[in-house]
Amino acid sequence: MTQIIVGENEGIESALRRFKRQVSKAEIFPDIKKHRHFETPLEKRKRKAVAKQKQRRRKFRTR
Repeated sequence: MTQIIVGENEGIESALRRFKRQVSKAEIFPDIKKHRHFETPLEKRKRKAVAKQKQRRRKFRTR
């Protein structure tokens, strides 16, 4: 659970920016999207295969 404490002289815009940054660091949005609706086993395999390919590509580029 992400939570921020707004300071006395802090504007809403900066507090909202800090909140968004913490949410992105905690990787909450991908988790929400993943659990938003039912995923068939075929879709799950495809998603994992694509993630594996991306990981291989990243690993190959760094060498």
